[in-house]
Amino acid sequence: MDWSSRVRKAVHRLKPYVPGKPIEEVQRELGLAEVIKLASNENPLGPSPKAIEAAKKVLPEIHRYPDDSYYRLRHKIAAFYNVSPEWVLLGRGSDEILLHIVQTFVEPGDEVVFSTPSFVMYDILSTLMDAVCVKVPLRDFVHDVDGLLDAVTERTKIVFIDNPNNPAGTILRDRAVRSLLNEIPEGVIVVLDEAYAEFVESPDYPKSLDYVKEGYPVIVLRTFSKAYGLAGLRVGYGFARPEITQHLFKVREPFNVSSVAAAAAEAALDDVEFLDRVRKTVWVSKRLMYRGLEQLGLRYVPTEANFVLIDVKRSAKEVADALLRKGVIVRPCEPFGLPNHLRVDVGTPETVERFIAALREVLREI
Repeated sequence: MDWSSRVRKAVHRLKPYVPGKPIEEVQRELGLAEVIKLASNENPLGPSPKAIEAAKKVLPEIHRYPDDSYYRLRHKIAAFYNVSPEWVLLGRGSDEILLHIVQTFVEPGDEVVFSTPSFVMYDILSTLMDAVCVKVPLRDFVHDVDGLLDAVTERTKIVFIDNPNNPAGTILRDRAVRSLLNEIPEGVIVVLDEAYAEFVESPDYPKSLDYVKEGYPVIVLRTFSKAYGLAGLRVGYGFARPEITQHLFKVREPFNVSSVAAAAAEAALDDVEFLDRVRKTVWVSKRLMYRGLEQLGLRYVPTEANFVLIDVKRSAKEVADALLRKGVIVRPCEPFGLPNHLRVDVGTPETVERFIAALREVLREI
């Protein structure tokens, strides 16, 4: 039987998410002993040692289900951000919370608005729910607030804003976000996806929880996958007022965050010294990458995240494939509609130097 005829029409419209290749796969396919991965915006220093120890302590109890209220983690996050625990959302990565949002609020035919390019899961999850995706081009690689507002209609349910933007690494500052929130029509939820917030240096980056406290229709998302280095455990979290969270809790699967992941997240949140070291490493490496790219005569987008968007002035896929053969995994941005751009993790100073050296060789060769 041809099962494609039984699949929901929305599924046929999906383009699957394509992650960066794992190091082991590249080593196996190309026979390389040493490979560095700069394609998935991962923490260059790994997880906090305290998080590793906390995860190990839970392992003897993994035959038991977690506490489904996640009392300890929820209250620790709430105390850290000085909010009520009933404001806190938890998911298998912030991706799952995004899924909960569209499952809860989007009916077939409703509209969702987001920038292009931006995090691809907004498109995938909204399409899965038979929503109409309204895409607003970035302006000079920054979210176009006027364009987003112009795109909102009476059918709009959600506006997604990744801040910093992925793949550009740019941010909307507080004044711009407040302008959007003050103009957004009643009944439209604004999702501020702040997966890379810990890497931001700008002093006027929005204090987004203030928007929630002030009563704006906002859901703020964060993650332990990036700065906290727990991508392999998948723990995302977010904040919204109880009149919103009470509905999102209804669609959450039971025990959706593993006990090991929850324990590691608790410990990671406590290890502020490690987080500070991660941030400083990224900030130093970012400036090192800028200098290397300028020496190569390449344009880049100044970033507030832990990755840099680079115009290589030719097919980025061709450049990425050549870098791969040299043991450097990067992300070509053709799926984002940027065929001449690479997105490259900032990494450590050592990985930045290796990337720049490999890129210099590739640009000579092709």
